[in-house]
Amino acid sequence: MSRTEGMTAAEIAAEVGVSVRTVHREMEEIEKDLRGTGVILHKKSGTGIRLEGKTPEDMVQLRSRLLAGKPADYSVEERKILMLCDLLEADEPIKLFALAHSLKVTVPTISNDLDELEPSVKRFNLNLIRRRGYGIEIEGSEDIRRRAISRLAEEHLDYSDLVGDTSSDRSGPVTARLLSMMNKPALLDVEKSLWDMNWDWTEGLSESAYTSMLIALSVSVNRIKQGRSMEVGDITGYDPSSASVEEARDFTSRLSETLGMDVHEPEMKYIARLFEEAKEMSEVSELAHADVELVEIAHRLIERVQKRTGIPFQDDRTLRAGLVEHLGAAMKRIREGIRIRNPLLNPIRKDYEKLFGIVRHAVDELKLDLTVPDEEIGFLVMHFGASSERLNQLEHHLKAILVCSSGLSSSRLLGTRLNKEMPQIEVLGNVSWYEASRIPKEQYDLMISTIDLPLPKERYVRLSPLLTADDKEALLQFIQDTSRLPGKDAAVNRVDDERKAASFERLRMQAALMNEMVSLLDGFHVYHLNNGQDDLEGTLDTILATVFKLAAIRDAEKVKERLLKRERMGTQLIPDTTLALFHTRSSYITKPFLSLFRLKHAAPLADETEAGVILLMLAPKQLSKESLEVLSEISAMLLHSELMELMERGSEEEIRSYLAQELHHFFQSQTIERGITT
Repeated sequence: MSRTEGMTAAEIAAEVGVSVRTVHREMEEIEKDLRGTGVILHKKSGTGIRLEGKTPEDMVQLRSRLLAGKPADYSVEERKILMLCDLLEADEPIKLFALAHSLKVTVPTISNDLDELEPSVKRFNLNLIRRRGYGIEIEGSEDIRRRAISRLAEEHLDYSDLVGDTSSDRSGPVTARLLSMMNKPALLDVEKSLWDMNWDWTEGLSESAYTSMLIALSVSVNRIKQGRSMEVGDITGYDPSSASVEEARDFTSRLSETLGMDVHEPEMKYIARLFEEAKEMSEVSELAHADVELVEIAHRLIERVQKRTGIPFQDDRTLRAGLVEHLGAAMKRIREGIRIRNPLLNPIRKDYEKLFGIVRHAVDELKLDLTVPDEEIGFLVMHFGASSERLNQLEHHLKAILVCSSGLSSSRLLGTRLNKEMPQIEVLGNVSWYEASRIPKEQYDLMISTIDLPLPKERYVRLSPLLTADDKEALLQFIQDTSRLPGKDAAVNRVDDERKAASFERLRMQAALMNEMVSLLDGFHVYHLNNGQDDLEGTLDTILATVFKLAAIRDAEKVKERLLKRERMGTQLIPDTTLALFHTRSSYITKPFLSLFRLKHAAPLADETEAGVILLMLAPKQLSKESLEVLSEISAMLLHSELMELMERGSEEEIRSYLAQELHHFFQSQTIERGITT
């Protein structure tokens, strides 16, 4: 880079201390490393070898990238991740000496690291090849390599790394390397192109599903630019729907205009599969509140923590709903061996030392057959901490939206801390990082985030979910600074009008909640089914034929597929009963549906269990908040022994009466919480 006129191979060999043959062989590797950087290696006999950038910025960026790799004392964990990144990006074997040299350690150390790295490689469905005289390489298709890179990025990067404006020079070596493998400068272009498609399904994705898809897309774009395209044989055992392929075609057409890249057919199919997986990832968690296992675990956990603290956590429905939602994602992460990051773990342990020990002990008592790390315990403590500090909201003067990277637990903790210590701020809700920049400024006065956002610094204030003394001072200063901006006086003046409008909105929500309960109970029936023996699919066919006649579903076969898929994930049989809860949420369902089916012959379920009674709970893809609350409350009732006995042996009228009585109690508690006098 310092020799603009170039150097001969002999000059390089003499300066580096290797043979001319080695220089020529290494040049092939350097050409591969330069792909996607905008810098070209020119080799001309007689004049030598030189680098040339398409633009001056290309050479500057390459120099920064090389300087970022300066000698450093890597931790063991960092060294293994960096080694894995090297192997994933390499197209041919790497010598032990080369790895040892780049990571500044000895060859025996690298050998030991490889021994420890092998299980991680297998977890990604890749093979680690190690042969004397040949080198080390990872064996796997382009599809699996991309998935491994995406998985590493998800496990080791947070939202601030992905979308914040933190300089890579100040990032750790692992963060910088993974962002390079994703091509961070192009990530927000990919995200903007995705958002500009204006698809309903992308707006309905969960934040985790949306971000995972964005990471996978960014990795794919970077690999394509490096010349590592997907081939026909790379995608096996899966054929995406034609609708998703068309969506992928439209998306890549838009992306090509932005990034100037061509995408061929195998890449279209790969991107289509990413779209379908994101949809599926969101749908799996859509009715987490109705998952019997999760509701029971949350109930037992709350019961144990309440017993040790004396705090009436059982009365807090918000806590129960938050725990159920969090536990679904947490147990999936633990079972899949995904690395769990909780940057707030140390402050949580310090501020909630006693509660942390209580929750840790309570989780261990549950005997979940899972090793729950302290990072997850920290997230659970945040839920309980938020619940213990939750107080009635006082008069509000400023409206705020929250953006949190740690999900529901951190947003609820920060929200309740704000309500308690700064009651002049009304928290309107929690939004994802990608929604934050798209909410009209007129809809809020403050944007409070726990991460860096792709927004100008004057648009938001960054705080810790624990709301420290320094955070409160920073927030007050931010409010003072932004109150001087044009339009803020108008924002304060409109508060009175909005408070008046809120009274009508609360009445509307009350009516909507009551309508949902009445509608669901009106449609509740007990059916006696003459089903075949040992035939779950046939039993579901008969059940869904009845539901189809009631116009609650549009496609019985599609709904059956989703019910069976959920059952294969783990039986929905309620412990110590013959009652199973079958539930799903889909665009093929037209309205909320709840009914009980008593079977003539017990139907076989997962885990070698059988169901004599099936409670079917269905919901459309687009579901009102009130309807979701009612379904969530009914699923929680299944922990009541009295209701389970009625479901197995009671009459239709007895069951409906019990549900009506419990829902009436729920309605009263909800209206009180929302400030409505009944």
